Amino acid sequence: MNAKIKIIAATAGLVAIAGCVEETGTSGGQPAFGSTSDLSAFQGARAGQAEMGIQNLGYELIRTDGLTQYWFNRSTGACAAMTVGDGRYQSVQMLPAQDC
Repeated sequence: MNAKIKIIAATAGLVAIAGCVEETGTSGGQPAFGSTSDLSAFQGARAGQAEMGIQNLGYELIRTDGLTQYWFNRSTGACAAMTVGDGRYQSVQMLPAQDC
């Protein structure tokens, strides 16, 4: 592969990635996908790939019960029960903090 084709391929990859980013209008780099108080946007996401995003929002995995993971954000008190099926988050339910 010559240098010109490599540059075009790399540019196409960057354009594809940039097309996935949403501007939220918030300051501080708040992610558009999910938030520190609601993870429902992660429903349907691949569980293995989404875990880092969930952790970056300040959540930690507190416990698991079968296929359900309980994620808790200590700074906001948000709790989420996320059920995994076929490698994806099939359901995401925000719960009261005491349920985590």
